[in-house]
Amino acid sequence: MEEVRLQKFLANYGVCSRRKAEELILNGLIKVNGEVVTQLGKKINPEKDEVIYKGNKIGKTDKKVYILLNKPIGYVTTTKDQFGRDTVLDLVKVKEKILPVGRLDMYTSGALILTNDGEFIYKVTHPKYEVEKTYNVTLKGIITKEEIKNLEQGVPIENYISGSAKVKILKLDKEKDISRIEITIHEGKNREVRKMCNSIGKKVLALHRSKIENIDVKKLKLGEWRYLTNKEIEKFLKL
Repeated sequence: MEEVRLQKFLANYGVCSRRKAEELILNGLIKVNGEVVTQLGKKINPEKDEVIYKGNKIGKTDKKVYILLNKPIGYVTTTKDQFGRDTVLDLVKVKEKILPVGRLDMYTSGALILTNDGEFIYKVTHPKYEVEKTYNVTLKGIITKEEIKNLEQGVPIENYISGSAKVKILKLDKEKDISRIEITIHEGKNREVRKMCNSIGKKVLALHRSKIENIDVKKLKLGEWRYLTNKEIEKFLKL
């Protein structure tokens, strides 16, 4: 496994947020291989380096768990919420300390993986591995061939251009004036699919992540979860 910044490593293993991890480092509360680290640029190899916080070794756990949740609308993808809203951890009750792998916004449902494996989180979320996420999107209005082509090639979003996407029409309902499409992307930036659709002048009425790579939530009701199979886990770890 390649080196990662210390603050990202701490966040991946659920110690705290990345911003809080930076504070811990600057305050000299983190040791790497027996030495106190106070510089934010420090990188470590999670497979070789020993990281200590409050006398505890941070890193591999005795038992790693990998969970697939079909997230309902109304839950935030975080471990704690400052506004007291329901989180995805209210749905998944396990004794291990797990973290969401990436995010789905409060008003998006669908496939979400949770785990306590930092390497797994890194490989699923880092853009270079190009892990595909597929969404079913309901749009206001009838989408055109030109708009589909724009989505596929990339559209301007704030200060960047979205990456290439795969787009498939699922249904066009002229009577109700709605379109249902499937979008597959591998970037997964904040609210990217919603912003892509807004960029072509289409309002998103409903958004559901149907699968991550080939792992789908068809057999899970909203709010239900299951453990990933060994075959599913290995697929990501071999990236």
